[in-house]
Amino acid sequence: MNSTLIPFAAFKRSAPTTFSALLCKSLLSMGIAICLSTGAQAQTVMKINVSIAKDSHQGTGIDAFAKEVEKRTQGRYKIQTFYAGSLGGERESVEAVQLGTQALTMTSTGPLPNFVPELRMLDVPFLFRDKTHARAVLAGPIGQELLAKFEPKGFKALAWAENGVRHITNSKRPINTPEDLKGLKLRTMENSVHIAAFKDLGVLPTPMPYVELFTALQQGTVDGEENPLTVIMTSKFDQVQKYLTLTGHIYSPSVFLMNKEMFDKLSDVDKTAFVEAAKAGSAANNARVDTDDAKGVAELRKRGMNVIENVDKSKFVALMSASNAQFEKQFGKENLDRIRNYK
Repeated sequence: MNSTLIPFAAFKRSAPTTFSALLCKSLLSMGIAICLSTGAQAQTVMKINVSIAKDSHQGTGIDAFAKEVEKRTQGRYKIQTFYAGSLGGERESVEAVQLGTQALTMTSTGPLPNFVPELRMLDVPFLFRDKTHARAVLAGPIGQELLAKFEPKGFKALAWAENGVRHITNSKRPINTPEDLKGLKLRTMENSVHIAAFKDLGVLPTPMPYVELFTALQQGTVDGEENPLTVIMTSKFDQVQKYLTLTGHIYSPSVFLMNKEMFDKLSDVDKTAFVEAAKAGSAANNARVDTDDAKGVAELRKRGMNVIENVDKSKFVALMSASNAQFEKQFGKENLDRIRNYK
């Protein structure tokens, strides 16, 4: 199946074909194009992006998604993939999808509470027992209820994916206890729950977009950051961070998002194709996270990082009592317990 843009020189030979080409060119700027070729079926081209590298868990996820969409729609839809913030950071990309100037994005939940406030409760530190527990919660009724919250905001949330379990790195000193964090300037996501929790630990939280982070660490604008092992490795933070502590303080989901109006215009068959493709992308994403988690500590030690593995998490939880009380009041203790006790 061909997707052809007709050159402007062909305008006088075929006005209808030129109109198709000009329409395609115009819509490309909005992240979606319908490109026609003589004797061939229409093909719609859409853009999806991530803020981190192609060779990453999120890059793996959107690559699998793009491949599955084209296969499941018999080539009626083609997904163009973009990486490393080339179309903007996470918040800018989510805004673009909401406005319809971009069709799709894959994002961590970091900026999403600015659009869907109910998601804030997923960012409560030490809410999930482990990665298996978190995945089960998101695959079950709680996760599906939260996906539905996106629709009134202009999104179709196609599927949950994964960013991973977050750990702390810094360039100043080893973090063996929460007291070692005091006074560190730590980059956080643009997320009020993260910021409140880190303040309890004596950290100076500094929210900034991910695309600015490596330079900020390199220049000493911030002392450290917190991310899953897969992000730390693929982003080469070992080049600007000496210490890694496996705090596992927050499980960070990701999600495949599509502009709702664009999704609603799909046929029922294609709607199913997009949702199933996102699930396939999520499976590939999760598998990459598992691979990186399994080899991450050894790899980062090999690269020269000092890794502290045995962390007494109860000491971190105890220092977060003020923010935890605030979270239970804000989100409802019963809602948080529903997640904590999910089996």
